[in-house]
Amino acid sequence: MPEIRPIAELRNTSKISELCHEQPEPIFITKNGYGDLVIMSIETYERQLAMVDVYRKLAEAEKQLAEGLPLVDGEQVFQRLREKHGR
Repeated sequence: MPEIRPIAELRNTSKISELCHEQPEPIFITKNGYGDLVIMSIETYERQLAMVDVYRKLAEAEKQLAEGLPLVDGEQVFQRLREKHGR
């Protein structure tokens, strides 16, 4: 469940920082009862960015499938990577 806090709690930066690091998701800050800000730890932010990248790549792959582009065998992909990176 999302954490929602009033903007007045931002005065206690240590507490907000601890809360951000304890929560695996963003914290919503309200002002006068309305949504105003979203804050999160760097770890949560980086995880969110990584998920956006995964979703973008999946959408691109689905588009390629819909366009009828030929599939490449997984073993071929790994073989190319091994040749490229010498492993």
